[in-house]
Amino acid sequence: MRVKRRSRHRKVVKFYSTCFGFREPYKVLVDGTFVHHLLLHRLLPADDALRELLSASRPPPLFTSKCVLAELRRLGKSHSEAFDAAQLLATASCEHDKVVSAVDCILSLLGDKNPEHYFVATQDSDLRAKLREVPGVPVIYGLKNSLFIEQPSMQQRKFAQLDEEKRINMEKSEYKKLLKATSEGKTSGDATTQGMAEKSKFKRNRAKGPNPLSCKKKKPKAQPSAAQNQGSQADGEAKRKRVRKRKRSGEKSNGTETSS
Repeated sequence: MRVKRRSRHRKVVKFYSTCFGFREPYKVLVDGTFVHHLLLHRLLPADDALRELLSASRPPPLFTSKCVLAELRRLGKSHSEAFDAAQLLATASCEHDKVVSAVDCILSLLGDKNPEHYFVATQDSDLRAKLREVPGVPVIYGLKNSLFIEQPSMQQRKFAQLDEEKRINMEKSEYKKLLKATSEGKTSGDATTQGMAEKSKFKRNRAKGPNPLSCKKKKPKAQPSAAQNQGSQADGEAKRKRVRKRKRSGEKSNGTETSS
């Protein structure tokens, strides 16, 4: 079960990395309920537990806000340990003149598209439900002595799909403008340069002729001179005379043997 859970969490992290640009070191924004859960179940040190959950190469930095700290302070002695631990975390600037609730503060920090790429760790079910509607916000929660990452919601998956289609496909208005410009022969300089760049990018290298420096010309065969021809003829005649003498000497030797 632990292996399956880890592979499932890796897929979730990969989804947000691919579709929303999350990169290490991952940043985790925690609220008071999550800090209290970590201390209650002794999931310490918290950065190591989160590093293992996210399959990260290094511990992720943990952030909170002044509004979250103010809410923990109001809860009194029951959450004093959580307040002391939260004070040691880095503080994200929420820029609220007056203290607001932790839920409103976290939602304002995330905005419409979570530009800071925060992982949000909370035990608040209402906040988790609201975060499912915000694109690109992975949610971490605890269950007893284990930590989990929520699967991406349908809204987040649809947003990622639409965003990818926008990047791939050209909008209809831009496509019509480009068609009109090309039909009138008034394409902009950017479009023409872009088209030339694309053509040069995909231009195939044509086969060229052989390198003239690597091709040596055939040297004409030297014609033998008259002296060389006469010398070769004389050598041939001498060879033929020697062969004849050998044949005659062989015939004489055969005749003496037969007479004896």
